[in-house]
Formats: sequence, C-alpha cells, structure tokens
Amino acid sequence: MSSEAITTPPTDRAQHLLRVLIQRYIRDGQPVGSRTLSKDSGLDLSPATIRNVMSDLEDMGMVSAPHTSAGRVPTPKGYRLFVDTLVRYRPPKDDDIDMLRSQIRRKVDDAGALVVSVSNMLSQFTSLAGVVTVPRGQHAALRQIEFLPLSENRILAILVINDREVQNRILHTDRNYSASELQQAANFINQHYAGVEMPQVREQLLTELESTRESMNKAMHDIISVAHSAMGGSDQPDGEYVLAGETNLMGFAELSDVDTLRRLFEAFSRKQQILDLLDRSINADGVQVFIGEESGYRILDDCSVVTAPYKLDDDTIGVLGVIGPTRMAYDRVVPIVDITARLLRSALSS
Repeated sequence: MSSEAITTPPTDRAQHLLRVLIQRYIRDGQPVGSRTLSKDSGLDLSPATIRNVMSDLEDMGMVSAPHTSAGRVPTPKGYRLFVDTLVRYRPPKDDDIDMLRSQIRRKVDDAGALVVSVSNMLSQFTSLAGVVTVPRGQHAALRQIEFLPLSENRILAILVINDREVQNRILHTDRNYSASELQQAANFINQHYAGVEMPQVREQLLTELESTRESMNKAMHDIISVAHSAMGGSDQPDGEYVLAGETNLMGFAELSDVDTLRRLFEAFSRKQQILDLLDRSINADGVQVFIGEESGYRILDDCSVVTAPYKLDDDTIGVLGVIGPTRMAYDRVVPIVDITARLLRSALSS
C-alpha cells in the first residue's frame, strides 16, 4: 500500500489512542473527546494526559480539531498510519466467503453478468459503492457462432468466446432471414474465423463486405453483413467499469452535501478520473488503499478507494474495489476486496 513517510512516529501509547479514536470515529461519525478516549482506551490515563497526547498527534498532522467541537477527528495522514500499521483486519466469515464464491461461479461464463454481479456483491458486503473494470478483451477469441431467426426482422446470435463464455445478442435487420440463410452465415464464420481474436474477425469481415459489395454478390453480402453485426461489441472494450451502490454514499454525512454528491456522481458518469485511478492499481501486488487526497483528484478528497487487481491465470485483466468516505470500516472492507479478487481469479482460472 502506498504511504507517506512519517519521520517521527507516535509513541506506542499515542498509536494506541489513535487506533481507539479512529475506531470510535468510524463507528459514530462524531469528533472524539478526551473523556470518551479515557473510557474506551483501557488505559489508566487522566483526560488531561490524553489531551496532551492528542495535542502531540495534532502537531504531527494525525488528527484535527473541528471548530465546532473540542473532540478530534482523524486526518488522511492518521488514517494512513492506521491502515498501514494499526488496524486489525477482520476476514469475512466462512458463510460470506461461500456466498461470494457461489455468486461468482454462477456468472463466470458471462463476462458482462460477472462484472455486474461482483460490483453488486462488493456494494452489498461493504455498504459502499462497488466498482469493477470490465476484463481486458485482448484474449477474446471466437470459437463458434450460431444464428436463430426471431420475429419482426430480429435474429438471435449465440457466440462462444474462449471455449466457455457464451454471449447472446439480438440483431435487428432490414429484412427477415430464413433459417437456411442464417445457417449459411454461421457456417461461413465458423469455417473461416474459429479461433481468431474478435477484433480481427470484425476487421476481416469489413474487408469481406467491401469485396462482396464490389462483386455485387447480394446474397453473400447480406450474410456477411449479418455476421458483422453479430461481432459488434461482442467483446467488452477496455476502459470501462461497472459501478453499483453509489447511492449508499448519500448515507454518510461527510458526503451528503448536495454539491459534493453532484460533483461525485458527475465524476462517476464521466468515468475518466475513476478509470485513471483504477489503472494505477492494475499492476499492484495486492490491495491498494487511496485515502483522501492520495487519489490525486480533488473530488475524491473526502473519499477512500480500496482496490485490488484480478487475474486470469497469470495475466492481470482488471481491477475491482470499493469507493466510500475516508471514514470507512477498513478492518472489514480491505479483506473483502482482497478475498473477492482472489475468488474471482480462482473462478476464472478453473
């Protein structure tokens, strides 16, 4: 995890009080006073002694005192020390892990449904916003295609990608095609393009369309046109992600200001800033935690983003994680993100 160097670390007593303060603040969302710390810390210290320690932590930039209260709240620097060295992580319960594993395995043959399912699960288990980038499509090879005629000039295209992923696509055409015409189109693709990467299939079909247009072979041109329509968008583009549970963020007081929410939701819809941040995690070794301004984007100054890359065999193909306030339950969230990435890798590779 990335962290800012701390030149003069707090004493063991100060670190203990900082841990207690952060845990209390994460739970209640209110500045923590000296009397509360005295009760919660389990240490035989007077409120005056605790105030002195808090003053030292404030000088180090670990806590700050809001103008409206004598209590303290953690700063991003305090959270960073907490996440790196003080937090006691709590792994998910076995039942929760089994549920995650079951949901992932149920959707593993459909990349689009899998990404949606994992983002929803991350949101559900953390009560934050779950985010998952779509798998990189550079290894998507066509294995087989079949067409079925539907009513009202529609065709069902069934594609098998990479031996196991099945994608169904509804095509809208200019006319009705007979079952024999569609079988001819499927035979054409399966004979010429089985095992070819999806972008190359599309590119070569475009060339075929140009040549058949010039030769005026209308029947073959129509068949190839149907085939090309089936290829469009059949592998997910790079540079996309699925976000779930963003409305959970409205429940946190520090993010509930209308202007803050508006700018945050605009960043989600424009995607580029979030994608840039996720891209920084693509080659990371395990979980990354970006706290407040560490993200490099002002709109996320009041947020933390917890990410982990996920793999297919030894190739990193995407990133998953959660977005929430800096006041998040890191002890629960970090292990959930970590185990989800591991379960996803296991399911994709099995």
